Amino acid sequence: MALKKEVISIFVDNQSGVLARVVSLFGRRGFNIDSLTVSATNDPDISRITIVFKGDELSLAQIISQTDKLEVVRDIFTLEKEGSLFRELLLLKVKADKDERAAIREIVEIYRGKIIDLSKESMIIEITGAPEKIDGMMNMLDCYEIVEVCRTGITAIERGWQEKENKND
Repeated sequence: MALKKEVISIFVDNQSGVLARVVSLFGRRGFNIDSLTVSATNDPDISRITIVFKGDELSLAQIISQTDKLEVVRDIFTLEKEGSLFRELLLLKVKADKDERAAIREIVEIYRGKIIDLSKESMIIEITGAPEKIDGMMNMLDCYEIVEVCRTGITAIERGWQEKENKND
């Protein structure tokens, strides 16, 4: 079976040790996590974990079922590309002398990024967007010397209004 990238969202109790329990479950089942973000929600008692990993339909169903059994998990669901918005933040330090800055600035503007720091030897670029946009800009800048990359990983939310069940209510 072919592996595909899966994005799942998990609402959990906001307490210490929860992230370690969820992540260790993935590790014990042999899943490699490609991206992991954790954030607060509008409820201070609940946090959202967004995990990106590769798997097939059977492994996805198994990991969702096993994760859902953890008592700290309030809800878990797959985020489908068609019905969700995915975003990442990238900070990128590029070596840039005065002759290269204009060309780099032009690429950054095309991708609607920002130059947030400039020195005589380098510039730091910030860009937010869909993972494909981030990848595209990285591809355009790969002919320059990339000094450092810091990428947040995917955070995602479903489009429209879908009321979620809370298994602990």
